[in-house]
Amino acid sequence: MTTDTGEPTLTIDELAARAGVTVRTVRFYSTRGLLPPPVLGPRRIGRYGRDHLARLALIEELQHQGMTLAAIERYLRQLPPGLSAHDLAIHRAVVASWAPDAVETLTRQELARRAGRALSEEELERLAAMNVVTRDGNDAFRVDTGLLRLGVELLDVPLSQETILAARTVLVEHSRAAAHALSRLLREAVADRGARDVRSLSAHMHPLVVQALLTTFQRSLREELREWLDRGDGGPGNENPGNEGSGNQGSRNENPGNEGPGDEGPRG
Repeated sequence: MTTDTGEPTLTIDELAARAGVTVRTVRFYSTRGLLPPPVLGPRRIGRYGRDHLARLALIEELQHQGMTLAAIERYLRQLPPGLSAHDLAIHRAVVASWAPDAVETLTRQELARRAGRALSEEELERLAAMNVVTRDGNDAFRVDTGLLRLGVELLDVPLSQETILAARTVLVEHSRAAAHALSRLLREAVADRGARDVRSLSAHMHPLVVQALLTTFQRSLREELREWLDRGDGGPGNENPGNEGSGNQGSRNENPGNEGPGDEGPRG
């Protein structure tokens, strides 16, 4: 487990189980410098936190995209130092957007390994409600691997299933509207180019547009939450016009690294 403040409290065995990899893989990544060293606790037992878990998730996603170990090392070296688990999750979301939709059929044991933990029947029903998994027999599940980790993380969020599904509906509707508007702008910008140039531009623009959308949404949500909390009682009904539309919000430099070729490495 980890505390609410992100204090490292996971043993290496717990970290490996949560990440869905082996302890040997965690140690290998540590020796290669892909993971920061653990915090040494009592009896010099290494303790890991959310940043380690988020970095392992990013490494796993890069591997799913076909990047070699050397390319992953270069990618991680180019990330800004001191990234939080939240920042690393943003980078993983951008990387995941490069891949086409992926649905795999997994056994319950394989699903538990991918999820990093055993899943109860109730949790499987919640994942099914989020369209993350679909039963395909007694011991088989069709799994949207791009949404699996997010769905598992949402299982621990202290919100009702109805609220999570309503939030998903809002995100889907607005993201489709933004995608439609951006697609129209790009089509107009390349209307006089050949099909090959259009496909090449689309391939290059896809991760950049996704990164821009994620960064913009992240900052907008941060501002909305800050204004909400600054109202005094932490709830609606106490509007403070002085906080609306303030232009003094800080920004963060989120700059994912670049991919490159390299050598193969082991997978979890």
